[in-house]
Amino acid sequence: MKRNSILFVILLTMIGFTSVNAQQIQMPQASPAATLSQKVGLTDVKIEYSRPSMKGRRIFGELVPFGQVWRTGANAATIITFSTDVKVEGKDVKKGSYAIYSIPQKDDWIIILSENTKLWGSIGYDEVDDVARFRVKPSRTANNYETLEFNFVDMSDTGASLAMKWERTSFKFRIETEVDPIVMKQIQEMVIDQDPENPGLYYQAANYYYTNKKNMNQALEWINKSVDDDPKYWTLHLKAKIENELGMKKEARETAQRSMAMAREAKNLDYVGLNERLIKSIR
Repeated sequence: MKRNSILFVILLTMIGFTSVNAQQIQMPQASPAATLSQKVGLTDVKIEYSRPSMKGRRIFGELVPFGQVWRTGANAATIITFSTDVKVEGKDVKKGSYAIYSIPQKDDWIIILSENTKLWGSIGYDEVDDVARFRVKPSRTANNYETLEFNFVDMSDTGASLAMKWERTSFKFRIETEVDPIVMKQIQEMVIDQDPENPGLYYQAANYYYTNKKNMNQALEWINKSVDDDPKYWTLHLKAKIENELGMKKEARETAQRSMAMAREAKNLDYVGLNERLIKSIR
């Protein structure tokens, strides 16, 4: 009986110890985690990193020494993920996740994409895991950045630059994605090969051809099919632009006027203005 009492006390003690240790005080992290996602062309790009702050310290050249591999953030390595194959600063990179390491220097930085994403910071980094390595020129920012941040700049239909800013230093590198082969394959499969009943597909195909200066006669054929089946002020506006591009000035004015009348009826002042400007530009 006495033995059972002792075991009961020990069990209660263990439960109490576990309960105390399970409790934690919630407080702000010194380098909070952040996630940044961006659609680049047709590719999803995601950055996962921790954001250290200056807190009165000098960063580059002291806290982050020149000439040494740095995690490009805090805590675990900064990770970048691509949903498709891409080019990074002109280098082919397969879809997947990579750690972003860097070697800061006064005049230029070496940026590294490593397939080893499991390290804590740069501890255990090995060049054998590199999939891309390139140099970028750092620049001095107009403002002081207390906390490290990443953002996407210089956006285009096919690419973007990923920029890092901290202290008064910034660098960026270019990410380019394949768009035209993917879109053209879809147009071939969904429009050219299928002769679809959906007028929206003809509008999309015509718009892509117009925007990318492809075969304008083909674009006109597709937009005519869309307009004939289901005329909208936005499809008519595109038709007017294609007609103007083909030198069909009279037809372009008439189509733009029709689009403008429909836009007024729908109370879409944006398209009213677009058509007004288009009509004025037709010479």
